[in-house]
Amino acid sequence: MSIKTAVLNGVASIEIARPEKKNALTAAMYQAMADALAAARDDKSVRAVLIQGQPDIFTSGNDLEDFMQRPPQGMDSPVFQFMRALLECDKPVVAAVTGAAIGIGTTMLLHCDLVYAADTARFAMPFASLGLVPEFASSLLVPLYAGHVKAAEKLLLGDPFGAEEAQEMRLVNAIVPAGEVVNHARRVAERFNHLAPAAVRESKKLLRRANAKLVQETIAVEGELFGQRLRSPEAREAFQAFFDKRKPDFTKFD
Repeated sequence: MSIKTAVLNGVASIEIARPEKKNALTAAMYQAMADALAAARDDKSVRAVLIQGQPDIFTSGNDLEDFMQRPPQGMDSPVFQFMRALLECDKPVVAAVTGAAIGIGTTMLLHCDLVYAADTARFAMPFASLGLVPEFASSLLVPLYAGHVKAAEKLLLGDPFGAEEAQEMRLVNAIVPAGEVVNHARRVAERFNHLAPAAVRESKKLLRRANAKLVQETIAVEGELFGQRLRSPEAREAFQAFFDKRKPDFTKFD
């Protein structure tokens, strides 16, 4: 299975486990993660959710071949079901980021409650360089957290960045040695076993309340544009260049 799930000591773990493909996410994997988040929300024994990747990779983002064969078709497609499930999870979501977190690997962190990154973690949101636009409300939340100029650098230029810069941008809570980050994140998640569950859920709701409607609206607007961009000549050139292992040539577009 490319998505491994388990419930242990009050923590529902969701492990992205496709290292041979750099944990690239397919539609089936998005659906599996959406289902796991919904199950965790409904399971009274679960007090927190832990999302993790593999030791050398969190996720390289979308599997481009799968994405081209099965492009998202509306807000009920698996990727949007995953987004909605993460937004609607009323229990604390903790992320342990090891290796690279590319595209949605970074933007999903905006919707987790506690994020711990390995000192070797790398982040990037290279949407424009793929002929696409930001997703998962990143066009709203990255400027909100990190400021406009830093958001422009990361979302327009697609510049990669390390764990220290991610912490400066308020995307992660703390940096942990690579070999310890998953265990550290799990220990944090297990702390919720000793806290009042309803109070935690209501507190999380209050923390998210101010921007909740705007986040949903932004996801819908981004999603519409993202779908249009997927069908664009620029995106086709970027994807073909990826498969050809060359740099895309955007000089013919205006």
